[in-house]
Amino acid sequence: MSRFVLISPDAQFDQLVRAAVEGGLHGEVRSFLTTSVPTDPRQLLDSLEQAPEVLILGPGIPVEEALRLATVFDVQCPEISVVLAAEYDPELVVLAMRAGIRDVLGPSADIAQVASVLDRACQAHSARSRHHQPASAEPQEKKGQVIGVFSPKGGVGKTTVATNLAVGLGKIAPMGVVIVDLDLQFGDVASALSLDPEHTVMDAVSFSASQDTLVLKAFLTVHPAGLYALCASKNPADADHVTSEHIERLLDQLAGEFQYVIVDSAPGLTELALTAMERCTDAVWVSGMDVPSVRGLRTGLDVLKKLDILPETRHVVLNMADPKTGLTIGDIETWIGAPVDVSIPRSRTVAFSTNRGIPVLQDSKPDRAVKGFAHLARRFDPQWRAQPARKLHRRVVVR
Repeated sequence: MSRFVLISPDAQFDQLVRAAVEGGLHGEVRSFLTTSVPTDPRQLLDSLEQAPEVLILGPGIPVEEALRLATVFDVQCPEISVVLAAEYDPELVVLAMRAGIRDVLGPSADIAQVASVLDRACQAHSARSRHHQPASAEPQEKKGQVIGVFSPKGGVGKTTVATNLAVGLGKIAPMGVVIVDLDLQFGDVASALSLDPEHTVMDAVSFSASQDTLVLKAFLTVHPAGLYALCASKNPADADHVTSEHIERLLDQLAGEFQYVIVDSAPGLTELALTAMERCTDAVWVSGMDVPSVRGLRTGLDVLKKLDILPETRHVVLNMADPKTGLTIGDIETWIGAPVDVSIPRSRTVAFSTNRGIPVLQDSKPDRAVKGFAHLARRFDPQWRAQPARKLHRRVVVR
C-alpha cells in the first residue's frame, strides 16, 4: 500500500520525502515526477491499488493548480490529508488552509521537519477516517440560503451592498459563502472585490460544471475575506449564451454546497433576474433616498406581486441614506407599501472603499455605514433569527 503519494517534478525533494518516511514512518511512497496534476481525484486514485493517507503536492506544481486540486480533494476525499510544499508566504498559508490543505512545508525543510509534518498528516487522516460517513450511507440534503440583491434601477449601490453582505456573511460562515455576479454584461463584482478571476460564470454553466459540482467549485475564485466569487465575463457578448436553465441549475448546485449564495443581479427585471428570484429564499431590495429610486422600487414590487414570484422573505435596504434629501422613512414606506429594514448612511468612506476594491466590512475602519452593512448581514445569522425577541421588520432611523 502506498501510504504517501507525491506529485512533483523535483527528484531531490522526492528523495527527501522517502528518507523521512524510511526514518520512522511506516508505509511506502508512490511518486509521480510531473508538473501536471489531475483535475479529478478519481484520475489519481484509479492508478493506485488503495487510496493513500497523505497526498503531497511538491515543488514545481503551480500553486493555483495545487489549491484547486486540494479543494476538490477536501470535498470528495476529506479523509486524505493534503500537504503542500512551497515557500512560506502568509497569504498562501491562508489560502492553503481554506482549500483544505493540512500543512504547508518548506521545500528546503530537513528530514526531521518533513517527518513531523507527515506524521501529523497521518494522524489527521486517522481522525477523519473514524468520523467519515460511509459511501453507502444516504447523503443528507443540504440547502443553503439563496439571497438575491435586486434593484429596479441602477446607480443605487446594489453591488456595494451585495459585496459587503458577502463579506459580512463570510465572518459568520467562513468559506461557506459564494457571491454570483448575474449582471452578465456589466457586472462589477470583480472590481468591487479587487479580483482578476481566471474563470467566470461562462465556465460555471458549461456542461462539465453542470454535471459535476466538484468541477464547478474549481471555477470559483477565492477571496481573502473568507468567501468565494463567481464573476461575470469580461466580454458582454458572452451574456447571450447564458440561459434561464443555466442559472436555475447553477444556483441549485451552489445552494447544495454553500450556506449562503449571494446573487448580485442586473438592474431591472430581466429574464435572468426573474429566474434567480424564483430560486431565492430571501430578496434584498436596494433603493436610494430619491424619488426615481423609490418610484422604481414601488413599480417593481407591484409587478412581482402580480407575477407571484416574490421570495418568501424580503429585506428593504435604503442605501446612501441622507436626512437632507426632503424624504423621510415614513414617506418611503408609505410609497412602497413595505417597511424599510436597514438604513446605510451616505459615506465618503464607502465610495473610497469601492474605488479601492475593498468593502468597508473587510477594511474594518470605523464609519457610520459599517454599522448598517453589519446589521444587514446579521439578519441572516441563524443565531440572530433564533432569538424570539427579534423582529424581522423594525422602523429604522436615518442620521
